[in-house]
Amino acid sequence: MTLPRQAQPRIPARPTPSSGFMFAFAWLACVVGLIATYYYFVQTTTGQFVDESALVEAVDIHGPAGKAATEFLDWLPTISLVMAAVVVLFVTLIRRRWSAAGIAVTACIGANIATQVLKETLPARPDMGVLTLELNSLPSGHTTLAASAAAAVFLMASPRWRPLAGFVGGTFAIASGVSTLINQWHRPADVVAAFLLVGAFMIPAGWLIMRNGGAWNVWDGFGTHVGSAKIWLTLPVVIGLASAGVAVYSLARIAPGPLQEDSTTNYFWAGISLIVIAGYLATVATTALFAYAARRRDSPGR
Repeated sequence: MTLPRQAQPRIPARPTPSSGFMFAFAWLACVVGLIATYYYFVQTTTGQFVDESALVEAVDIHGPAGKAATEFLDWLPTISLVMAAVVVLFVTLIRRRWSAAGIAVTACIGANIATQVLKETLPARPDMGVLTLELNSLPSGHTTLAASAAAAVFLMASPRWRPLAGFVGGTFAIASGVSTLINQWHRPADVVAAFLLVGAFMIPAGWLIMRNGGAWNVWDGFGTHVGSAKIWLTLPVVIGLASAGVAVYSLARIAPGPLQEDSTTNYFWAGISLIVIAGYLATVATTALFAYAARRRDSPGR
């Protein structure tokens, strides 16, 4: 006998079957990227030179921009913690997503602890003939804090709000990373390493949330809500491509050849571009990954 519709047993929704492989691949990409970033920018002469040159050239634009960056960095811990706390508490209390909150907060704390552990345990920069401070500054603690707070908000958001949350959070994390370079607190590689480290913690956390929160991880797809408009994927792609153009132009001006010139800010702008490209690439990839994994309302069997 068929039960009445309202009495039918509720089958919990799950992420799309193949999304587990995609999450595993994304996590592996973060780990490999983190190792490669450390090796190239710390253990090779070319990497050290490029990284250090971007930091040194930040002096030439340190003025009003530096003052603004300092004020932003002074407020960054407070902004990050308040932003994450307000959203996580609101969603937890109103939507009762208790397990998701616990997973997101644990991953956020883990990423920040891991950053401090790596800064203390990784070997000092080897002497590769580049004039630089030997102490290890990778990954950037300020960037990790900003990126992990933004990631926690992203994980707690409903699928229809995640594209917007990803763009805003990614922009916030990028701004924090750029500010540390302008203020000469960190090299570009330190910022990129922070992005990758946060991804290594938040992607597994996201998979657990998708597995345990299938009932609310459903949506109608892109373009059906202001928070899931396609512009939130288009904007970071456009900005990333523009940044790639800036990086190519800046490095081409100092490349060996008849038109080679002495660099005053070219390495700096290339470093800024690297931060922007890495940040928005992570934003687009993460948003697309979670969009793929979330169930469609009109496809319960997908």
